[in-house]
Amino acid sequence: MILTRRGALATGGGFAASLLAARVGFAATATEIAMRGTNYGGRISFDPVGLWIEPGQSVRFVNRDGGNTHTSTAYCPDIDGRPLRIPSGAKGWDSDYLEPDQAFEIALEVPGVYDFYCRPHEHAGMVGRIVVGRPGDGGQWQQNAEVGDLPPEILAAFPTVDDILSMGRIAVAW
Repeated sequence: MILTRRGALATGGGFAASLLAARVGFAATATEIAMRGTNYGGRISFDPVGLWIEPGQSVRFVNRDGGNTHTSTAYCPDIDGRPLRIPSGAKGWDSDYLEPDQAFEIALEVPGVYDFYCRPHEHAGMVGRIVVGRPGDGGQWQQNAEVGDLPPEILAAFPTVDDILSMGRIAVAW
């Protein structure tokens, strides 16, 4: 079989198009953060507790806890008067209460650090952090860990931005 220049271009173009389609399909898929709990509610968490994504990527929060309702709620003054722990200019969110197997999805556009919590379980340390983009992309990169706007036990539950950037995702450790 002799490969002509036209055939090579057609084959190469088809290959490039399939790679682009695969990349677009991957980017359009939301990254999942599960809401988890033990059978009797002794432990509850977001999993992963720390996540890095690209600007514009979607995150899907899914309640995988068969015994509790949970929320995904951004730390934002517009929601319950909470401290601002998302980038300035970013939109806060509140999933409302999710029953087991229900989900909530949001696209995060503004680069920076997004801290969130579960409304009924924040006091138990059910918090998480999403890093969108990387320093240098613009956005707010302060970790807020030194601010003291939350109780120390809650601040201690957040993974560091450096750890999230180096690992990509930090699974819950229990």
